[in-house]
Amino acid sequence: MDIGVPREIKDQEFRVGLTPASVRALGDRGHRVYVETGAGIGAGFADEDYARAGAAIADSAAEVWQQPLVVKVKEPLPQEYGLLRSDGLLFTYLHLAADRGLTEALMASGIGAIAYETVQLAHGQLPLLAPMSAIAGRLAVQFGAHYLEAQQGGRGVLLGGVPGVPPGRVTVLGGGVVGTEAARMAIGLGAQVRIIDINVDRLNELENLFGARVELLYSSAATLEAIVPETDLLIGAVLVPGKRPPCLVPRSLVAQMRAGSVIVDVAVDQGGCIETVRPTSHSEPTYREAGVIHCGVPNMPGAVPWTATQALNHRTLPYVLALADKGMAALDHDPALRGGLNVADHRLVHPAVQQEFPDLAT
Repeated sequence: MDIGVPREIKDQEFRVGLTPASVRALGDRGHRVYVETGAGIGAGFADEDYARAGAAIADSAAEVWQQPLVVKVKEPLPQEYGLLRSDGLLFTYLHLAADRGLTEALMASGIGAIAYETVQLAHGQLPLLAPMSAIAGRLAVQFGAHYLEAQQGGRGVLLGGVPGVPPGRVTVLGGGVVGTEAARMAIGLGAQVRIIDINVDRLNELENLFGARVELLYSSAATLEAIVPETDLLIGAVLVPGKRPPCLVPRSLVAQMRAGSVIVDVAVDQGGCIETVRPTSHSEPTYREAGVIHCGVPNMPGAVPWTATQALNHRTLPYVLALADKGMAALDHDPALRGGLNVADHRLVHPAVQQEFPDLAT
């Protein structure tokens, strides 16, 4: 099968859908990969690296989008909607629950759209979301620590504190992959860390992992009302596969946080779990509301494209190989991959996304 790899055009998105090593693996199976010129430069891969791996370097986005299978990192943007091939396959992150316009565009095009974030194993693991969630969780603390600095408008809090001065307080909403990795980073910096989750079994697992280094709390309105106002760095890390997460922190509670505190909502790509958070970008990552600095960058791992591209490819390549070998028939052989299908034949087919847009599911 011929495969297209476009250059990502989302603001400061430097990741790329396939590495040269992945291109070589596909070539060894008899597939041809067309890589848009410059697609990998931001991740550290030159056109020459792809050419040596056997790729054809395409001069235009239109050339790569016309291939039967297109492999990306982020969702198509409006300027790409006209390039969607009606009989093609698209494999990328989509996060449709937060984007009705994209959902409608995919349906109108007729393309088969498979979302990385809804490929799900039998026991519930999301193998293609996990590596980027791990990176985003770690970056959330890194970003938050930076924006707490006075020069960035923050409270001037050092998360690790120093002898005689208490450390910063980090509250993580959600104990999944994002929340776990955020807590790991915050602990490493010496912060006082709390994780809030509604899943008691997960809280028990986190106790085995972190012991007494993290305060583990059951999620309730009363708990949030007690904890959020005294938090220096609040991290949203709630995930409901394929759906918008619940809003856990209302505007009224954000208003009780101290001026210069920081919110980083990693769940913003699915709609966010904090009412005052809206999507931002790497070019303009923050804004201030109610005196609190908000960061809502939906593609945070794009800040570390060399690491993120390789981590993503380690997980996606087996699925890309299956799609290249079998096309849509690959979904019949792999229930996990079948769970990734969001749109096909002009229809919205993923149950969770259908619940978000019931009028599109008819």
